[in-house]
Amino acid sequence: MVNLETADKALKSVYLGVVTEQLNTAVNPLLTKIEQTSSDVWGKDIIKLVSYGLNGGVGAGDETGSLPMAAGNNYAQYKVELKNLYGSIEISDKAIRASQSNVGAFVNLLNAEMEGLLKASKYNLGRMLYGDGNGVLALVATASATATTSITLSSVKKVAIGMVIDIFNKDGEKILAQARIIDVDRVAKIIKIDKQVSAVSTTDYITIQNSKGFELTGLGAIFGTNDIYGLARANNTWLNPYKKDLNNAALDMGTIQDAIDYIDETTGSAVNFITCAYDVKKAYIKNLSANRLNVDYMTLDGGFKALSYSGIPLVSDKFIEDGEMYLLNTDDFKMHQLCDWRWLEGDNGNVIKQKLGNPTYTATLVKYADIVCDRPCGQAKLSGIKCD
Repeated sequence: MVNLETADKALKSVYLGVVTEQLNTAVNPLLTKIEQTSSDVWGKDIIKLVSYGLNGGVGAGDETGSLPMAAGNNYAQYKVELKNLYGSIEISDKAIRASQSNVGAFVNLLNAEMEGLLKASKYNLGRMLYGDGNGVLALVATASATATTSITLSSVKKVAIGMVIDIFNKDGEKILAQARIIDVDRVAKIIKIDKQVSAVSTTDYITIQNSKGFELTGLGAIFGTNDIYGLARANNTWLNPYKKDLNNAALDMGTIQDAIDYIDETTGSAVNFITCAYDVKKAYIKNLSANRLNVDYMTLDGGFKALSYSGIPLVSDKFIEDGEMYLLNTDDFKMHQLCDWRWLEGDNGNVIKQKLGNPTYTATLVKYADIVCDRPCGQAKLSGIKCD
C-alpha cells in the first residue's frame, strides 16, 4: 500500500538523483560550461583569493648584474554570501489517500509534481544566470491610480504563468506579496494576477516571491556598475569587463572579433562561449547569408545545439535582452556550493512534512551556492545591436 513513508523513500532514492542531474546539466548550455565545486566555501560564505595582473619578479640583465627584484602575484579576496535556492512541491492529503490502493496513480501524481518542480527550477536557474542578484523580473511600464489585477510591464521575457511574485515601490517597500500570475499577454506586455494591487507607478517593479536581493550573482552583476564580490570597482579596474554599445548599428564579424581580440590582447583571456538574444542570432545568420558564408553547427555537452563562430559555440537564450551578446571565457566561472541539491529534512529525517494548519504535505529541495567569476575583465558584452 502506498503511504507517506513510501513517498519519502521515493523522493530520496529515486527522484533526487534524476532532479540533481537535470538541474546541473540540462538547464541551458551556459550552466553546463560552469564547473561546480565545494572549494572556497567557509561557513555561510564563499571566501576566495584571486590573482590579477602579472608576477613582477621577471627581468633581464648582464652576466654579473643584480637579479630581478622579487615582486609576486597581485591578490584580492572575494567574499560572497552563499545564496539559498529552494524549490517546493505540495500534495494534498486527499490525493494521497485516493491513490493509496493504486500504485500507478500515486506514481503518476508524484511524477507530475516532480516534473512541475523541475520545469520551474530550470526556468528560474536559467533566468538567474543572466540576472544581477537583485531578482527584478521587470519594471511597471504603465501607472494605475486605482486597484487593478492587470499590470503592464517593461518586458515579459522573465515572467511566466504560475509564477508567484511580489511588487515593490521605488523605496524597496513591498506593496503586494505573493500574487500569482494567471495570464501573460506577450504582445501587449500585460500580466494578470490573482490579487488586486491598490495602485502601481512606473517606478514599481516585480520579483519572484521573497527573492529580492537573494538570487545568484549572474552576468547582470558582472557587467553592471555596482561593486562586486565585496570589492570596489573604482579601486580594482580588473573587475570591469569589456562593454560596447553599438547604438543601433548592425552586427558584423569585425565587431565580434574586435571584442575577442581586445580581451585576448589586454587580459590574455580566451573566449570559448558566445551567448546572445534570439534576435541577435537571427541577425548573425542573416549576416552570414548576405556574405555567402556557411552556417556551421556544433553539438555541446547536454545535447544542446549551437552555431559555430570560428570554432566557438554561439547559442541564443530567451533571458537575454534584445540586441545583446555576451562573449565569455567560461573557465573563469565557478559555481561554489556548500552541497549539491538536497531535500530539506526534518528532525526525524523525513523530507515530506505536513504544512502547518493545512491538509497538505510539502517537500523542499535546497541548494546553497553562488556563481563567481575569477576574471571579470576577461569577459565582453555587446549591446544596442540592430536586428531589423
